[in-house]
Amino acid sequence: MSTFGSANTNPNKSYEVTQPPGDSISSLSFSPKANFLVATSWDNQVRCWEIARNGTVINSTPKASISHDQPVLCSTWKDDGTTVFSGGCDKQVKMWPLLSGGQPMTVAMHDAPIREIAWIPEMNLLTTGSWDKTLKYWDTRQSNPVHTQQLPDRCYAMSVKHPLMIVGTADRNLIVFNLQNPQTEYKRVVSPLKYQTRCVAAFPDQQGYLVGSIEGRVGVQHLDDAQQSKNFTFKCHRENNEIYSVNSLNFHPVHHTFATAGSDGAFNFWDKDSKQRLKAMQRCSQPIPCSTFNNDGSLFAYAVCYDWSKGAENHNPTTAKNYIYLHVPQESEVKGKPRTGATGRK
Repeated sequence: MSTFGSANTNPNKSYEVTQPPGDSISSLSFSPKANFLVATSWDNQVRCWEIARNGTVINSTPKASISHDQPVLCSTWKDDGTTVFSGGCDKQVKMWPLLSGGQPMTVAMHDAPIREIAWIPEMNLLTTGSWDKTLKYWDTRQSNPVHTQQLPDRCYAMSVKHPLMIVGTADRNLIVFNLQNPQTEYKRVVSPLKYQTRCVAAFPDQQGYLVGSIEGRVGVQHLDDAQQSKNFTFKCHRENNEIYSVNSLNFHPVHHTFATAGSDGAFNFWDKDSKQRLKAMQRCSQPIPCSTFNNDGSLFAYAVCYDWSKGAENHNPTTAKNYIYLHVPQESEVKGKPRTGATGRK
C-alpha cells in the first residue's frame, strides 16, 4: 500500500497484516503451535489472524476478535495453542478458548491495570503483573489466586523461562524469582540502566536476562555471582542526539540471538555472546511498541503505530495509522557468528 508524502511506515518491505487494529497496538503474541497471531490494542480489542506462508508470499486472514471494557495491554497463549489470555486497563484477564470457538471468561482480577501476563506450563498456572504492585498466580479453574506476591512497585515488565522469572517494576527494581520456590524473591537488584525499565527477557538457558530502558540502552545481566564480570550494557535506538525507548526484547527460539525494537521505528538483531549487531533494519516513520517471533523463528512480527510517548497533543489521527508487519528473517540476520579475530573453537 502506498503512503502519502515522504513518511514510510514500511521501508523494510515487510508483509502487511490485513485489517489492523483501529488504535495503537500494545502487544503481539504468536501461538506456540501454529501461525496464529494475536494483537491487543488501545481500542479494547483482542484480534487473531491466521498467517499462511506460500513460498515467498505471506498472507494474513482475520479469524476472530473479542472485546474488553477498556484498553488491552498484554496477551499470551496457553502452551497447547488452544487458548489466549489477555489483560489490561479493565483490571481483569480474559481466557479465550479461541480454537474451539468458545466464549471468553474472566479468570483473574487485580486492583489496577494488568500490564504483564505469562502462562507457565510447568506449573499449569497463569501469572499476572499489575500496577497494583502485585504479582498473582492463578489456577484458571479457581476464582481466587493461588498466591499473591507483593512487588516493591508497579509492574512494568515480566519474562518467564521456567524456572526463571524476571520482573521489572517502577523505580528500576529488577526482581528475580526461582519458580521452584515462587513465594520468595531469589534476588532483587537495581537495574544497571539509569532510566525507567521498559522491557525484560529471560535468557533461553535461564542463566540471566536482558533489560531495556526508555533511554536507548540494553543491559545484559547474568544471575551467577561468579559471572558478573560478563555483564555489560550497550546503546541502541539512538540517532545523533535523539534517544528513543527500547520497547521490546525477543530471543530467537532457535538461534538464541535477540531482537530489539524501539520508538525510533527500527528493529535490530543482536548476538549477545559475540557482542555484535547482526543486522540493523531501516527506520519506520512511527515507533515500534511491540514485536515477537513465531514459534520456529521464521517470522518476526512488529507493530508500527504511535506510542503516545509525546502525549495526545502530538497525536495526529490522519497520519497516525496502525500497522502490523511480518518480516522474514534471513539466517545471516539471526544466526550468531564468532567475533572476527576470535581464537579457539565456538
